[in-house]
Amino acid sequence: MKKIDTCGMSCPQPVLMTKKALEENPEGIDIIVDNKTAKGNVERFLNNSGYKTEFSENDDTFIISARK
Repeated sequence: MKKIDTCGMSCPQPVLMTKKALEENPEGIDIIVDNKTAKGNVERFLNNSGYKTEFSENDDTFIISARK
């Protein structure tokens, strides 16, 4: 499973980092974001890429888990 941390980055950087990670064809990926805009954009991108997503909130960060 691949894990990327995009905290402190503004859009579109979290989406671009997610796209780059998906190019390695992982079965699953966890993306850590620290704002709702990035969460929504990354989640939408993953869903449009054929991944099922779930998220959890931990203090001031979101962890988006995506699986094929």
